[in-house]
Amino acid sequence: MLKLVVFDVDGCMTNGGISYDSRGNEIKTFNVKDGLGIVTLNKIGIKTAIITGRESKIVEDRAKELHISYIYQGVKNKLEKLDEILKKESIRYNEVAYIGDDINDTPILKKVGYSFAPSDACVYAKDTAKIILERAGGEGAVRDMIEILLVQCDLKERFIKYWV
Repeated sequence: MLKLVVFDVDGCMTNGGISYDSRGNEIKTFNVKDGLGIVTLNKIGIKTAIITGRESKIVEDRAKELHISYIYQGVKNKLEKLDEILKKESIRYNEVAYIGDDINDTPILKKVGYSFAPSDACVYAKDTAKIILERAGGEGAVRDMIEILLVQCDLKERFIKYWV
């Protein structure tokens, strides 16, 4: 049974690009379909989390907008942070889905029940993830992951029913 979905940000929720405006403000682009999927997971009772290696106010704002349950930024050891969430929520690894795109995501990708990598992930993440998505990070990969989970975990009807 799926209880928690965890997201890396750069390269999964975004295309991995980092832009700056003329004042030095960071700019990231998120996919709105990914966002609707994440919001709906929360609405149907699936907890969500972000565990990312970088720190960004934009990520904090996006997480709040999507009502993401946990947000950890500037994390070197992502598995330790996941362990904190699992302990607090009494969740097991096999009840967790994770999407990651780089080598620092592989410890989690190895342990969780549902592991995904975007199509443009590095070779280490692709070799470790159970499912390689058709879309790239920031281009709907998160939504693709959610759609697969809805079918695998028999949640599709609940997901659709929330909106229709």
